[in-house]
Amino acid sequence: MQQKKSFNWGPALFIIIYHVLLLIGLPFYFYYNTPSTAVVVSSIILLYVTGLSITGGYHRFYSHRSYRTNKIVEGVLLFFGSMAAQGSALRWSFDHRIHHANVDTDDDPYSIKKGFWYAHCLWILEKPRTIDPKVVPDLLKNNLVMFQHNYYKFCMIGSNAITTVLFGWLLNDYLGAFVIVLWLRLFVLHHFTWFINSLAHTWGDKPFSQELSAVDNYFLSMLTFGEGYHNYHHTFANDYRNGVRWFHFDPTKWMIWTLSKLGLATNLKRMDPATIEKRIVLETKDLLLTQLTETCVAKKEELEKIIIEMSERIVSKIAQFNELKAQYIQTKKENNCRSIILELQKELKEVKKSLRHDWQAWMSLAKDIKQLRLQPS
Repeated sequence: MQQKKSFNWGPALFIIIYHVLLLIGLPFYFYYNTPSTAVVVSSIILLYVTGLSITGGYHRFYSHRSYRTNKIVEGVLLFFGSMAAQGSALRWSFDHRIHHANVDTDDDPYSIKKGFWYAHCLWILEKPRTIDPKVVPDLLKNNLVMFQHNYYKFCMIGSNAITTVLFGWLLNDYLGAFVIVLWLRLFVLHHFTWFINSLAHTWGDKPFSQELSAVDNYFLSMLTFGEGYHNYHHTFANDYRNGVRWFHFDPTKWMIWTLSKLGLATNLKRMDPATIEKRIVLETKDLLLTQLTETCVAKKEELEKIIIEMSERIVSKIAQFNELKAQYIQTKKENNCRSIILELQKELKEVKKSLRHDWQAWMSLAKDIKQLRLQPS
């Protein structure tokens, strides 16, 4: 049930005041000072460390439980997450779980339906709803999370003060550390994170869920530490990855994967490729059928029939492939007859080859229909 909103004075004043001070103070700083390369590099490093603590910690670990880790890694994530000045992990995760459960509705805490700037940052100016224990029962039992939540202001101010003084001493530039490493870093980090709620629900493609406002955008992923593949994320929220292809820019995924290779992260959740492809086929089928209704072209009914038949054939083969794969794994696990295992391998190879051929034909069909739609009637 949505609560009546009122002005959230603390965060609102913090955000407004530091934005105004930066707007006024930065021109004077750059006029009288030239930040050293070390200051700039340090700011970028801390930008990524704090950003990844939000996307890899607050988001993929605490909000979605897409992997497991130990208390030492948790402590590091919470320390640098506090430096990001985006609220406690408990508050952040509560809002985000509500967002996923009620996306694009009035109960969505930062719904894009209320406007771009509302989703971007204006929602923060409203007093947040009371945390419902039923939404975050796992986090309420986590001592580290509760310590950070109960002493959040101390954690946020303390972590930023420690790093600012430390970098000021290391770089022999306390003013540069204060202006660039602290405040300019916070400014960039805040807007990069807010882009996930605004631009990632506005500008891009929807290969997995046409009905959602969330979109996939490669360029945006470079500004959001890999969170730009938002349509995929809203479709498969528990996957530790947002960018599932090897060429997708997703440093959060790389961080979690690296932690797993070091033995610091386990139980990495990921959607299997066959299920992802099945979802793409079903979404593309609906999109192509919709596009055909908007196109004046001969043999429209014949094309509709081809789309339905081809999509059903691919989905059927994906299911067949999954079934064979599960049978193969089980047979191999039970150390059954080698001839049976070899026969299953052969069947898997044939189905995979056939599926690849159908997939290429499907992509070609989608391209042809798109070109038909773009042609003048």
